[in-house]
Amino acid sequence: MSGLILSIESSCDDSSIALTQIDSKQLIFHQKISQEKEHTAFGGVVPELASRLHAETLPLILEKVKPYFRDLKVIAVTTEPGLNVTLMEGLMMAKTLAFSLNLPLIGVNHLKGHLYSLFLEREACFPLGVLLVSGGHTMLLEVQDFHQITIKAQSLDDSFGESFDKVAKMLNLGYPGGPIVESYAQKGVCNSFLFPIPLRSKKQYAFSFSGLKNAARLQIEKEKKSKEVLSEEFKANLCASFQDSAITHLVQKCKIFFEQNARNSHQWKHFGIVGGASANLELRKQITKICEEYDVTLLLSPLEFCSDNAAMIGRVAIESYQYKEFDRINSLQTRPRIETF
Repeated sequence: MSGLILSIESSCDDSSIALTQIDSKQLIFHQKISQEKEHTAFGGVVPELASRLHAETLPLILEKVKPYFRDLKVIAVTTEPGLNVTLMEGLMMAKTLAFSLNLPLIGVNHLKGHLYSLFLEREACFPLGVLLVSGGHTMLLEVQDFHQITIKAQSLDDSFGESFDKVAKMLNLGYPGGPIVESYAQKGVCNSFLFPIPLRSKKQYAFSFSGLKNAARLQIEKEKKSKEVLSEEFKANLCASFQDSAITHLVQKCKIFFEQNARNSHQWKHFGIVGGASANLELRKQITKICEEYDVTLLLSPLEFCSDNAAMIGRVAIESYQYKEFDRINSLQTRPRIETF
């Protein structure tokens, strides 16, 4: 067996550790322990609770990979962006392992990890256009190679995934909101409510979900004034209408991106959707249509690796390892609000 990378992810509410073979890129081990059950009662992630749960679960996963310690060549860990108190749990474990095993350390931007979730156990292909949609970010990226990643458009306020979480909270549907809203939307009628399409009449090349989220809030408040209990039909129709407007907004801005690429002699022939919210099946369906229209190959992450996970962190670390881009143990720190790659 060739050397292994041990990677750790703790940027939010998923504790995850993976082992990846450096030469073959094969995923040898991966486990993720979600904290969804613990945070559901609060309607979202409570940072201090998340940190405490990471401190409990990360060592449990690490115990399972101890037999592989002799084959390790490097330790990789998410250092940005994320919740500072949760990032710190993974970083402290990574520093301890690197010091005690005398191994180099690699800090990874977890947004770059999402990008490389498209290339688990395979070679990367560039150049590439990417839509990144998660609970914290909504971006269109142009990727030339490992080092050249340009943000072409991003959200002015809420992210795509965050807006789903907030609508779910307004409806008392639980957490995480994305999958729940999507599930309700499948049972509803998407034109039941005429929600606005954000930035439809504006030339801004950006995303915005705060106005759409507010429109959903007003509709929910209006319904609550006339009904003691929100019906399942109302919830389904509101989710369907909200999801339709949110995805239409994404599609409209993506089409601008594709048109620009066409005018530039098709600089990229591949387009990927990444991030936790990329698991939305209706979004995948709509982006598939655009790719077919522009003769672009669509790349998708496996559904189980769309949300934060250590496998994607390990995949990025393979590239850093090959470029010999290591970090000093004493200088490596968390950077929770970084917006670059």
